[in-house]
Amino acid sequence: MIYTITLNPALDYVVKVDEFREGKTNRSKEEMIYYGGKGINVSYVLKELGLTSKCLGFVAGFTGKELVRGINKQGLVSDFIQVNEGMTRINVKLKSEVETEINGMGPIISKENEEELLNQLDNLIKGDLLVLSGSIPTTMDANIYTKIIQRVSNKEIEVIIDTAGNQLLNVLEYKPLLIKPNNDELASLFKVDIQSLSDVEYYARKLQDMGARNVLVSMADKGSLLVDEEGNVHHQGVCKGVLKNSVGAGDSMVAGFISGYLRDYNYDDILALATACGGATAFSEGLANKEMIDACLAELKENLYEK
Repeated sequence: MIYTITLNPALDYVVKVDEFREGKTNRSKEEMIYYGGKGINVSYVLKELGLTSKCLGFVAGFTGKELVRGINKQGLVSDFIQVNEGMTRINVKLKSEVETEINGMGPIISKENEEELLNQLDNLIKGDLLVLSGSIPTTMDANIYTKIIQRVSNKEIEVIIDTAGNQLLNVLEYKPLLIKPNNDELASLFKVDIQSLSDVEYYARKLQDMGARNVLVSMADKGSLLVDEEGNVHHQGVCKGVLKNSVGAGDSMVAGFISGYLRDYNYDDILALATACGGATAFSEGLANKEMIDACLAELKENLYEK
């Protein structure tokens, strides 16, 4: 079984306004609600790729109940822990001439809640895969990802980490199957200015030297680069399309990697599928669907063949 953990999920309320006027009454042209959170995004794209996963994490209040209802209606399986204080956050995303976001705080997660999550992980068995995605809420122990990995360290499961900064660096010694920084996060980790593809490869290999088995770096319009656990480097260009949405593209790449890895694809094909999933989300209003993923993958393979 694949498990995804989203510690601070959200209802993403997206509002489109033709011409936003500060200090005035504005009327929306279009509005949508998405059930958000990095782990949830991974689970959704995995479903589109034909794989079942279970969403874990914390929810609270009426917004938490709506989030659970919404993702279950989409066909996702969940076992969220209900928190007593606060509510699942609402993130407001205003799309007009420029994009503006207001992200909510999320619930207060107690030590008892944290322990309940760790106890859930005792049910994982050999062969399971665990995805840890996103930042850690301020009310939680900053080392929670380390605690989670330590809790499952004797179970022979694969762990994927998609976070940034010290939260990422602190868990590399546990040799995660995959980490997925983007090029800006990669530069920030080493406090450098990355100028070229060779720079990306150099610093990706440094992360591998620190413990990560596979390092997948997304580079926006420059494509993606994978240093695999055998030490080989793979580069993939991007799909062509109109950018509609940047939220969840990285999570979609993680889902594509998982799908290819579990199906024993070679690393070139794994990277192509991951890149297609990221592109399919970028070209969609929400997360990628199977049809868009297939179209993007076909384009990438056609370009490879032409070369």
